[in-house]
Amino acid sequence: QVQLVESGGGLVQPGESLRLSCVASGFTFRLSAMSWVRQAPGKGLEWVSDISYGGKIRNYADSVQGRFTVSRDDAKNVLYLQMNSLKPEDTAVYKCAKGGRNSWADFGSWGQGTQVTVSS
Repeated sequence: QVQLVESGGGLVQPGESLRLSCVASGFTFRLSAMSWVRQAPGKGLEWVSDISYGGKIRNYADSVQGRFTVSRDDAKNVLYLQMNSLKPEDTAVYKCAKGGRNSWADFGSWGQGTQVTVSS
């Protein structure tokens, strides 16, 4: 079965950076597009970024474009999200999900998430 375990969250000040990781198992990671999604307090899941299998195509939500970078290590079955210039509105639980922007919700497979809090 699909297992996704995120780590790397924390409490940071505005303008600082964090790198999230997601270890995947239970499916053929290297053949799967992957996404990062987030859930802010009191809100639903929001798609943030995705990366195609092979890693050549990457997409970002407008709210994070230019600040976040998604990458993957298929040898280690790990998905990453480098988050720079963090803002208070980035505060959320960040989860990795199987599938790209248009399919992650249909797959219905995501991890428990890691908390990111941006506050001064």
